[in-house]
Amino acid sequence: MKLQCLFVSGRSAALQIEDGGLYETLKPYRLVVGGEDRGTVAKVITSVYGLWPDTDYTAELYDGETLVGSVDFHTLYESYTLNVRRFGAAGDGVHDDTTAIQTAITCCPKDGRVLIPRGSYLVTPLFLKSHTRIELAKGAELLLQTDRSLFPVLPGRIESTDETNEYNLGSWEGNPLDMFAAMITGVGVEDVCIYGEGTIDGQAQIGDWWTNPKVRRGAWRGRLLFLNHCRNINVQGVKFCNSPAWNLHPYFSDDLKFLDISVNAPANSPNTDGFDPESCRRVLLAGAHFSLGDDCIAIKSGKIYMGSTFKTPCEDIDIAHCLMENGHGGVTTGSEMAGGVIRVRVHDCLMRNTDRGLRVKTRRGRGKDGVIDDIVFENVKMEHVMAPVVINCLYYCDPDGHSEWVQSREKQPVDDTTPRVGSIVFRHVRAEGCEACAGYFLGLPERPIENVLLEDVVFTYADNPRSMAPAMAEGVEQCTRRGIIAKYVDNVTLKGVSVVGQDGEVLDCEEVGSVTIED
Repeated sequence: MKLQCLFVSGRSAALQIEDGGLYETLKPYRLVVGGEDRGTVAKVITSVYGLWPDTDYTAELYDGETLVGSVDFHTLYESYTLNVRRFGAAGDGVHDDTTAIQTAITCCPKDGRVLIPRGSYLVTPLFLKSHTRIELAKGAELLLQTDRSLFPVLPGRIESTDETNEYNLGSWEGNPLDMFAAMITGVGVEDVCIYGEGTIDGQAQIGDWWTNPKVRRGAWRGRLLFLNHCRNINVQGVKFCNSPAWNLHPYFSDDLKFLDISVNAPANSPNTDGFDPESCRRVLLAGAHFSLGDDCIAIKSGKIYMGSTFKTPCEDIDIAHCLMENGHGGVTTGSEMAGGVIRVRVHDCLMRNTDRGLRVKTRRGRGKDGVIDDIVFENVKMEHVMAPVVINCLYYCDPDGHSEWVQSREKQPVDDTTPRVGSIVFRHVRAEGCEACAGYFLGLPERPIENVLLEDVVFTYADNPRSMAPAMAEGVEQCTRRGIIAKYVDNVTLKGVSVVGQDGEVLDCEEVGSVTIED
């Protein structure tokens, strides 16, 4: 048993309880902080609020009357608290409180706190400021206005005065395109903390954001949180729901922590990805709960223009102790990844009722900088995931996605348009209730997937499985109870892999260079 502190602000802390649990701890514990009994806790990543700034604390964890873990931490210094009510916010869910809250943020001094107390605050997009902390107290909710005509637009590209450079503000699905500002927008800010027990609600279900979602009206749909070229941003505890499009979208940003958050949207909501870091570095996502209408997590680095122009991969991403439910994919890499995705570790996570578990998506045309490599998926449990592991290098996205060039099974020339998939590892994985297949690996004929390793992995099947095409590519047939299917892969290694109840072969290979199987 180990108790450690992942993060502190002036008023909160995020603790990690290491008892072998994934999202929830193996048993409930009693938490005492600074001598105060905080009651029962049962999540691996647990938040504590109501602390005093610049103060020493000891957190103690008890199993019954037995002390099983403790950690010391010191809260950050805080200069001032600016309560948005004193700036004119009504918090009644009727008046527009944008100006009052934005004024408090703008006026907040370094190391200050903007406090949003209990209440319902109707707003249009708010913009962050460096060196500030925003606390959404318990019972506080920010509600996004539904009239898009009230929203500012972030232009996709602004040419420099000397016509030698460009300023990129807006983004849509990997391209620099005009978008409505996010509910919370940060551009070039640093040292910001957004924390608390409150809710950020996009109210898309009562607006028109989800109507004809692929049609641009004024600009492309905004996010709930958009961080453009930001660094040292921490988000703790907040509940996000009903986003117009992607929920959390860090963009060309570094040194980010997202801890103990939740992201929710209806299962039929369009493009409501939960967490989409794009061309970001050093990102920690821990203790998050996702239930929504698209991929829970999608790691990206832009389409060909962004990838070839800025050559900025998404790298050093750590995803741990998360619960992913009811989305298309648990953790997806791509398909917008023309800048590359490298060094990703997904571990100690639980996935339930998603179409796919770990999903890699790329295609011809993503480019030579579109390298996916060093992806490790470890100590993960999946329940009723139709196709637990899928690598698809012929993904049929974009207007030309179904074209002969993209979908051909004939070898094409390897050139500047050809992406690469290197090493993908699945280790200590348990997938119960599979339906379509255990795994599906589809590389490019001209550049196969280089290495796929499955080690200590167990697949079992649902009693009444449904059929599904495991990879979204032309010619991939719907299937049920299939084993592991591999096409156009250089090396496939199975170590201690058990597939129980499949129809047909455990491993079905086509154009695979070498296969290694060890008990």
